[in-house]
Amino acid sequence: MKHKHILKPWFIFLKYTLNPLTRKLAQSSLGPFAIVRHVGRRSGKHYQTPIIVQAAGDGLVIALTYGPDVDWYKNVLAAGSCTVFWHGKDYVIDKIEPMDAETARLAFPLPERLILQAIKMQHFVRMTAQHSRAGNRSL
Repeated sequence: MKHKHILKPWFIFLKYTLNPLTRKLAQSSLGPFAIVRHVGRRSGKHYQTPIIVQAAGDGLVIALTYGPDVDWYKNVLAAGSCTVFWHGKDYVIDKIEPMDAETARLAFPLPERLILQAIKMQHFVRMTAQHSRAGNRSL
């Protein structure tokens, strides 16, 4: 993909500027931010990446803000699982499935939904947690 090389400096900039801010917001339980904890598929290193999330039924709807071709998402798919830290709780994810954008956006409150539509967010996934570390089966 030719555009991937053009965007790489932008992703590096975001990694060191925006990601630390959204990581702090996710740890404070404010807003739509969460942390996905995953293991590098090649390196074996443990990573924590901020994501945008909304509860929907017994799962979480995740906006793939940079599309499906990002390392954190590839790592999660390769492992078949991850942990999502959201609103003070860890959720062990054991099911990951793509969602159509229109259905996924409906899971978000109106202000967030309008933003997601305005920026033409097209990539979403649904993640289902087997249980939280606290023993809760549902979100």
